[in-house]
Amino acid sequence: MNASIQDVAKAAHVSISTVSRSFTRPELVSAATREKVLRIAEELNFSTSRSAAALKTGRAMRVALLMSDHIRLWFSASVIEGLNSVLHAEGYDISIFQISSIEERRDFFEMLPVRRNADAVIVASFDADETEIAQLASANVPIIGINSVMPRELGFTAAVNIDDTQGSILAARHLINLGHRDIAYVRTNRDVSLHFSVQQRFDSFMECCAGSGISPTVIVAQEGPDRIRRVLTDLMSLERMPTAIACQEDGIAVPLIFQLERSGYEVPNDISVIGYDNSFYANDIGLTTIAQDPIEMAKMAAEMTVKLIEGEKPEHLFRTIPAELVVRSSTAKHVA
Repeated sequence: MNASIQDVAKAAHVSISTVSRSFTRPELVSAATREKVLRIAEELNFSTSRSAAALKTGRAMRVALLMSDHIRLWFSASVIEGLNSVLHAEGYDISIFQISSIEERRDFFEMLPVRRNADAVIVASFDADETEIAQLASANVPIIGINSVMPRELGFTAAVNIDDTQGSILAARHLINLGHRDIAYVRTNRDVSLHFSVQQRFDSFMECCAGSGISPTVIVAQEGPDRIRRVLTDLMSLERMPTAIACQEDGIAVPLIFQLERSGYEVPNDISVIGYDNSFYANDIGLTTIAQDPIEMAKMAAEMTVKLIEGEKPEHLFRTIPAELVVRSSTAKHVA
């Protein structure tokens, strides 16, 4: 029968927290104490446990994941699935820190729990600033980004990003090439001090349209259960309905199509709609969208994370994945 951490602490004449710190924060334990704990752990057959493996390597066998949005959303859930498929097989747990408000952001960086219990930090779709990256870097662990803004410039160790500039240009050009000039862009509303990577989508889309002399109407989808209904109200309150609507994400585009059709508009005969993500149900309802694969991106990030923890250097630290336009039945040529 394997010994417990309590058995090791009793035999070593140290506290349970000292045993725990021996493998979670070895820098806080003297070399002599850590050596004694390790020796007794092996004598008591504690070495077969996951904790003993951490004890030997000095690792916590845990990766901290910083997320900028709700875990239930398609992108977030896909990232977790991709990370877990790689990290779990390597013996690592994932500690998730969801940050969706200014208060949560401040509290996290004030407490900075990853400094004590993680071998690496993965930052998903979160625009950490220079000060915050410096705080993370002080933990002396790799920092890996997934769809993080300017990861190289901000000091990330590695990153995997979708090419949001390319994706947004593809979306804008698709609508323009179909003859649309009266275009609306529906985006989410984020506090100015809590940036998300989707800002790049908006900027690139608007710049591409401006190059063709088009100034899209911007509709903001406020947070809340009735946000799509309010978007429809804003659209119908315009002097005239746009002939095409570009949505920041499929999570807006899919329900918006249903709301438009309930209100008597035919998609795409009256209004074309394009999304971004190629998420759940996009294919089922025929949504034209920009495809990204967060599961595969997360797998790439996880593989790099494991290598960095083990002291290896991946061949490509910063990877940009091309976006892809998937044309379905929700967009059509505009006939004046």
